[in-house]
Order: sequence, then structure tokens, then C-alpha cells
Amino acid sequence: MLAVARRNATGMFSWIGSDGWGGRAVVYENKERQVEGAITVQPLAYDVKGFKKYFLSLSPKTNTRNPWFIEYWEQHFQCKYPNSSWTPFNEIYNETCTGNEVIDPDDFHLEAQLQFVSDAAMAFGYAFKAMHQDLCDGKPHLCDKMSPINGELLKQYLLKVDFQGLSGQNFTFLPNGDGPARYRILNYRQKSLNQFEWNSVGFFKDGKLRDMNMSMIQFRLEEPNHPESVCSKQCVQGQAKTFLKGHTCCWTCLNCTKYQYLPTKFECKDCPMGTLPSLNQTYCVRIAEIYLSVDDGIAIGAMVFSSLGIVASIFVIIVFIRYSATPVVKASGRELSFVLLIGIFMCYCMTFLVVAKPNAFTCGSQQFGIGLCFAITYAAILTKTNRIARIFRAGKRTAKRPKFISPRSQLFICGSLVSLQLAIGVIWLLMSPPKAIPFYANRNDHQLICKAAQGFSYMIGFSYPIILVNICTVYAVLTRKIPEAFNESKYIGFTMYTTFIIWLAFVPIYFTTAHNIEVRMATMCFSISLSATVALVCMFTPKLYIILLHPEKNVRQSMMTSKVLIAKTNSSAIRVDSGTQSDEVEMTQRLKRSSSFSSLYSRSTNATQTQSFNGHSVSTQTLDSLGNEFDDHDVEL
Repeated sequence: MLAVARRNATGMFSWIGSDGWGGRAVVYENKERQVEGAITVQPLAYDVKGFKKYFLSLSPKTNTRNPWFIEYWEQHFQCKYPNSSWTPFNEIYNETCTGNEVIDPDDFHLEAQLQFVSDAAMAFGYAFKAMHQDLCDGKPHLCDKMSPINGELLKQYLLKVDFQGLSGQNFTFLPNGDGPARYRILNYRQKSLNQFEWNSVGFFKDGKLRDMNMSMIQFRLEEPNHPESVCSKQCVQGQAKTFLKGHTCCWTCLNCTKYQYLPTKFECKDCPMGTLPSLNQTYCVRIAEIYLSVDDGIAIGAMVFSSLGIVASIFVIIVFIRYSATPVVKASGRELSFVLLIGIFMCYCMTFLVVAKPNAFTCGSQQFGIGLCFAITYAAILTKTNRIARIFRAGKRTAKRPKFISPRSQLFICGSLVSLQLAIGVIWLLMSPPKAIPFYANRNDHQLICKAAQGFSYMIGFSYPIILVNICTVYAVLTRKIPEAFNESKYIGFTMYTTFIIWLAFVPIYFTTAHNIEVRMATMCFSISLSATVALVCMFTPKLYIILLHPEKNVRQSMMTSKVLIAKTNSSAIRVDSGTQSDEVEMTQRLKRSSSFSSLYSRSTNATQTQSFNGHSVSTQTLDSLGNEFDDHDVEL
């Protein structure tokens, strides 16, 4: 403090004193300005009962056993006691002590640490007593076992003492040998101008600060608040303490990221995927699972669209069953038409499986059903287009009837094509069992999806139907110039061209929505339903138009068009109008029964007769064979 005064640094320091200061006068006397604002600790002690009265009764004459008492007497009364030893302190005293001086109680202050001296003495007394009772069986005087005293053994007895001291406080040692840590926290303050005092602002007991009154702490009379002086500020919410190397009390504050939480105040830890930190970043909160559910607007739109398609499909099926014996239904190929309608119906139903909550059943149904419904639809269309193409290609080369054009053959071909998709679906299910899994497009996302929806797995189910679509489209192009009498090829062409465009749009969308499964699944729902709608409208609307709105045309005679069927003989030609596949065969049958047709057949032994349809020639022998087939099996072209 003297150095502070010499350097004119008063007020530039905020002092923190150990219990060595303890409010002792030697620290602050004549240094009040320099010490002002200091904070120190003083061992918390209580008055030793009766000691002050006892001490005030002492004098050098009555307390001869204490060699230091005369020095205290000289210092207190500022005099030199007769015949006392010389000291650096008593040489300045000119007066002689009489020994009869009386200590003024109002001018007498005891050190607060007297309790500790008392407790220390009593601790040894209780330890010796317990040790003597154990080793000497309570006999007076020291026994052989205590002569000499074993220091280590005495220490064990000291650590076990537990008594109430002269101050009225209980005393016992801590396991490490320390006494109980009890301190009074003091602040040296200027109460008024040039009036200084130590002021108690709190306590430390049982390892905790207690009764702290921070408002009582004063730095300067003119500047009450202490200047901020910390090794490290407390970290705010969302920050972790990182201790500086070599320091146990200083740290830096590390900001946790928005996806980290604080399991302790010293560590930032990432929240697991599917969770986010709580508001105070002390724990992780699970993100609610989302999936394409029936409550979503886009799912509702897809289900409404599919529901309308299901109703329309059922309506067409009922109409075709009701009018299954009519020329229009028979001419379209009844068996394959029903197969096609089943495939379309299944396409519409897939939407409800896609928007259902993912689980093992719905995921397996999606894996197996998405490819199957398309395979059934396009296998039926492919079988139709292939049959038409084979008939007219064969008709150009030979009079022999093409093979595998009967209903049973067509169903077998269609079933064979579908069975390949069934095999693909079964193998896929076995190699990749369906299940619902969490999917995290980003750290804020938690989607519940089918395992197959992740990545590009659904393309396994779509690959074979895509091949069928491409082949159907090629056949549609090849049969585009088929005579108008066989105009179903034109509707098949419309169907495939439109479907091809839909799939050209769907495939890129599917690959670019890998991180947004909801959009991917919704797009798939609409693409499936649109493909089914195109097939339903293009393939069946013309037929429903005739069946329901113009039933008068649903007979062989009224369905004739203005196209000409010409059969050349020696010098005559037969003109036959033809409208549909079955009508063509029917007209051939009628001509066969007539004499002119018999004459035609009788002259065609060595030469093949042809009939022309919009520039396409078909042998009459082919039509004849088809006519025989129609008679025998009710077969439509």
C-alpha cells in the first residue's frame, strides 16, 4: 500500500485480500485511501465465552507464566515495564509502566481468531482423552502404550474428534484434515467523508455463499460500483465454456451451432438426425414425422382424381358386361378389353396405397403393385397392337391365317408378359424387404417414407412397364395406316403417344425430387392416374359413344362405312362395305354363302385373290380363314 501511495496509484486497483488480511488494523491503518474498496475474507469466528472478562482481569503481576504478556502491556499502554527486555518497540517509550494500569473495555478489541485457538487446544484435549481411554483403559497418568506418543495414531484420534467449543459452535475436521471452512466476507468502505469501516456483506459456509448483499459492496464513495475485472465473463445461453490451457479459472465461450445442444456447460454436442435443440439448447427435441398423408391438399387432389377414375372404370366395366354380346364390344376384343380395364382400375387404386401412412404392408403393396398395374395395362395394349400388326403383315405375304390370334392365345400372351413383371416384383420384395424408414432431406426435416422411395428404387418396378410402353408406341407407329375399318389402332396410337409424353415428363421429375419425397410420391400418383385416364378415354370413349348414345349403330349392317372391298375375278368385281373387324369377317361369311362368293372361291385355286383397304391389300384367303374362325369360336379380329 505504501508503494501505491508513492506512485500516486490510489484508486487504480481493486484489492482482494486473503484471510491474512482479515480486517486487521495493520493492513489499513494510515492507508485508508489506498485500501478503500477492498474485499477480503475473515475466518468466521464467534466470541469465546468468558475470555474477555478473564483477559481484562490479567496484569503482569498475575500473568507471569506468559512471557509475551509484558510486551502486550507495554504496547497497549505506551510505556516500558521495569526490568523488561529491550525490543525495537519499547525503546521509544519514555514512561514507565506501574503494572497497576487498567484496560478500558471500550478501548479493547479481541482478535476474531481466538475461537480457532480455543478449538485447536480443545481438539488436542479431546484426542488425548479418547486415546488415553483406549490405550490406558482410563487409568490416570500415561501408560506404557502412550509413552512415547505415537504421532500417526494421535492424528487418527484428532480426525475423529467432534465437540462443541467454547464459542458454542460444533467442531469437527473434514476428511482431508482441514477444519470447517467458514468465512465472513468483508468490504472496506468509506461510510462518509474520511470515515472508513469494514462492512460484512456475506458469508461462506458449508461450501456455499450465503446471505450475500451485493448492494452493500462499495468501491469508492464517489464511485460505488466496482470496475469490471474478470478473467472470463459468464457464457450466455447456447455457449460452452472452453478452459484456456494452463488455467482452471479462465475460459473462452464457444458458440454452439443451431443444431447442437449442451449436455454440460463445457461441451457442445450435435443433436441426432430427426431432432433439434430445445429453446435453451439443453436437450434435443424430436421433430414430428411428416409423410404424404390423406390430410395434405395435394394428396386430397390425387385421391379425388383417382376416385373419379375408379368410378369411371367401374362404369365402363358394367357397360361392357351388359353389352358384351354386341358387335362393338366383340369387335374390340372382349377378353383383352376386360384385362385392360382391370389394369386401369388397379392404376387408380394405387394412389390410396401411396398416400397411406408408410408401414410394411403399404410399402410392400407399393413395391409390388405400381409396376404390376402398368404391366397389366400395357401388356393388354401391346397384345392388341401386335395382333393387328401380325394380321395385316401376314395378309400381304400369304393366304395362311396368322398363328396365335384366338382369344385364348391372346390371353396367354398377355399373361406371359405380365408374369415377367410378377417375377420382378417377387424378386425385388425378397432382395429388399419393404419397411418404413426415417428420411432426412436436411437437418430440419424428418420424413417417414417407404424404403423403396429413397433413391431411385421405384425405377426397378417401372423399368419393365417403360419397355412395354416403348414397344407399344413403336407398334402404334407401324399400324398407323391400317384401314379405317380397323380404326382401334388409331385409338391405340393416341393412347401411346399421350402416355409416352406423360412418362417423358414424369421420369425427369422423379429423378430430380430425390430430396422431396412428398412431391415425388404426389407426382407419381398423378402420373399413374393420368396414364390410366388416357388409356380409359382413348380406348373406351368411342365405344361407349356408340353403345350408349347411338345403339342403332351397334349392329353389323349399320356399322358399315363407305370403304370398298374389291375382289377381282375373271370379269367381275364384288363391292363390300366394311366397318369393323368382326363386320369384315361377317361380310366374308355372307359372301361365302352366296353363289357369287362360291364362284369366287372356286376360281381362286391357282391364284390368290386380294382385297384392298386404303391401299393395303389383304388376301381373301386370310379373311376366309378369319371368317371360319369367327364361325367356330366367335373370334374378333
